[in-house]
This record gives sequence, C-alpha cells and structure tokens, in this order.
Amino acid sequence: MDAGFILQIDDPGLIDTLGDPAKPIEERHREANEAIDTLNHAIRDIPAEKIRHHTCYGLNHGPRLTDIDLRDAIPFMMRINAGEYSFEVANPRHQHEWRIWEDVKLPEGKILMPGLLGHANNSVEHPELVAEYIVRYANLVGKENVVAGADCGFSSRASYAPEVHPTVVWPKFQALAEGARIASGKLWS
Repeated sequence: MDAGFILQIDDPGLIDTLGDPAKPIEERHREANEAIDTLNHAIRDIPAEKIRHHTCYGLNHGPRLTDIDLRDAIPFMMRINAGEYSFEVANPRHQHEWRIWEDVKLPEGKILMPGLLGHANNSVEHPELVAEYIVRYANLVGKENVVAGADCGFSSRASYAPEVHPTVVWPKFQALAEGARIASGKLWS
C-alpha cells in the first residue's frame, strides 16, 4: 500500500444478500452485517483511504427488474471501512439515484465513485453527459469527494467473454476522461 496502490474490493455479495427475495428482510440484514463485520476484520490493518469498495449488482445484465434501490444498500455500504465507494449509475435502473445524496450525508473524508460508463452495452457515453453527472454528484457531496468511474468491469466473467467489445472500451474510457475534464473546468474554474 505504500506504493500508492488502492485495494478495490468488488462485492456483488452485499447486493445479492440484501436483495434475496427468498429470505425475510431481518435475515438479509443480519447476514449483510455479518459479512461486513468479517470484511472489516480482514482489512483492519489497511488504512481506509487505501480501500475502495465496489458495490455491484452482479452478472445480471437485464432486465434488472429485481435490483434493490441504492438507498437500501447505502447504510450497509457506509459500514465498510473504505475511503471510497463505487456503485452503478450508468445502468438505467440506477440513473435516477443521484438524488439520494440530497438526503444522505456522505461521511467526512469519504469519496464517491459513481459508475458513469455502462458495462453491459456497446454504446459510448457522451462526454457532456458524463460531465453532467459528475457535476450533479459534486454539487451534492462536494467536488473534492467525487471520482468518476465505470459501473463495473467490462469482462465480468473469468472466461474473458467481454460484454463490451474491447474496441468500444477504449472510447468509453476516452469519454470518461473528456467528461471529467469538462466537469473539472466547470467545478474548479
């Protein structure tokens, strides 16, 4: 960690646990809290600012009708001793959830990494739209507390069968970089 690395914890399990319709809500919450306690124990010697927690909705690329609301996951996410929280936004089931941060206070010293690139489609996001989302989040939680990211990895299966073709991934990253440049100009000028 002294080399400047950030440990990213990819965690589809949290959402799977919280969204399991076969279990009563109390059991889901108990299991999620047990998993969080275990994770926090495992990372106890790593400074929080060196940890990014990525909450993802797993490999379900559609139609996403059973995704839980981010609002329901946030209290659990914020219990994880991480300095940065990454979550899906570009997924159409979650694009509206930026408004949650009007009511939820981001703890001091924490950073949001909203996923502004869709990981399950071969369309390249427009840099202006990326910038618009960055500015929205920055206006809600502070410009120093937002880093733009992607919803998830572009090849979420170990077999390397990418959902997004590699020739599309790089233009997506270029759109993210350009959107961040535009947003930075608006926020830091």
